[in-house]
Amino acid sequence: MLRIVLKREEKMNELILVSHGRFSEGLRDALGMFIGENMASVHAIGLQPGEDTHILAARFKKLMSELQPDAKLIVLGDIIGGSPLTTITNVLYQEGILEKAVVLGGMNFPMALNAAILKDSLKQQEFVAAVMKEAVSAVQQFSLVEKSDENDEDI
Repeated sequence: MLRIVLKREEKMNELILVSHGRFSEGLRDALGMFIGENMASVHAIGLQPGEDTHILAARFKKLMSELQPDAKLIVLGDIIGGSPLTTITNVLYQEGILEKAVVLGGMNFPMALNAAILKDSLKQQEFVAAVMKEAVSAVQQFSLVEKSDENDEDI
């Protein structure tokens, strides 16, 4: 007897990286080195030099039309208050989905990596806390630390 099992389609959150120029595209590319096959739900969009924000808004609306209508959106932007993120949030507001979206600014690689990894596994408040903590703790000054000879082992 042939038994057919239908899997309930899991709703994934969509991660949208927003930036000035191609920063978001480069960040998405780098994320691919860490999360590999799970890149289908990670998108990049940037305001290009000389481009009007209306063009960015139109490209973002096109991207949204390709997503599941009930998808939860997580938006990471390079700068809070910058034209790209402001344009995207205005579109989300016009579409009536801004309140359901998570929007974070000050995007860096550790923030984006954690967002990509955790986006489908934590509740919204836990997600935001984890991603923000990693984003802040990752910003450090590099410094050389000399080890004393007493603790070194000969290899």
